[in-house]
Amino acid sequence: MIPQKKLFKPWLIAVVLLAAACSDDSQSNNSETLAETKSDVLIPQALPYSIVNQFPHDVGAFTEGLEYHDGFLYESTGQYGQSELRKVTPETGEVVKSVKMESRYFGEGMTILNNKIYQLTYKSGKGFVYDLETLKQESSFVFSNAEGWGMTNNGTHLIFCDGGNVLYFAQPGTMQIVKQLNVTDEHGPVNEVNELELINGYIYANQWRSERILKIDTTTGKVVARADLNGLRESAGIPQFSGRPGQPDVLNGIAYDAKKNRIFITGKNWPKLFEVRLDN
Repeated sequence: MIPQKKLFKPWLIAVVLLAAACSDDSQSNNSETLAETKSDVLIPQALPYSIVNQFPHDVGAFTEGLEYHDGFLYESTGQYGQSELRKVTPETGEVVKSVKMESRYFGEGMTILNNKIYQLTYKSGKGFVYDLETLKQESSFVFSNAEGWGMTNNGTHLIFCDGGNVLYFAQPGTMQIVKQLNVTDEHGPVNEVNELELINGYIYANQWRSERILKIDTTTGKVVARADLNGLRESAGIPQFSGRPGQPDVLNGIAYDAKKNRIFITGKNWPKLFEVRLDN
């Protein structure tokens, strides 16, 4: 039997070349997709700080909320049996006026909107509304979150957080949630967002158990910048955070004087209030 010659099959070569081309296109598309994904990850800028001034601060104040209004600081302090709402002269630390909360409430974040002070409590699911001038309690409100942490406002809505990575935008009268914003950075969700302050369209936030301030885009929720204020404890003359009772606690409290473009910050049981410059 005479062996048949192997036939030349040009169509087979065409199929192989086409498959190789498709493979190259697929790898190219995957590379482009990967590049696009990487480029979408926003790396927060490092936000330098400098101390402009420093003032005395009551070491007995477990600061949970801080806001500046017409020459005074309004401060909400925590701890059961010690929680207060205060009106304070920034330059001297003098408490001009204060109202003590019932011992069953742990004071948390607060903000001023339309000549009223709104204040959260920690685990009671309840908040209070005060007259700005007299600090007289006018009403109360409830919220469904398990905990209340920081609070600010955008002139229309109250903005608050509960220890997670979500900012809640609520109607002042009803506390109906109209918007939720997930706070994220290059690693994913950013939890333990704490005291809040709206400055020039961005939310500046303390992060619990850290000495950082986060600058958050109010449209996307992305952290666009971070300020590391570890050196501030040394400037305040206090040791590093230990968690021991009676010792100065974490950095917490951001207030903004829009008229003079000043940022004030302090901490829980800190002896100093600082005026700092970030990117304002």
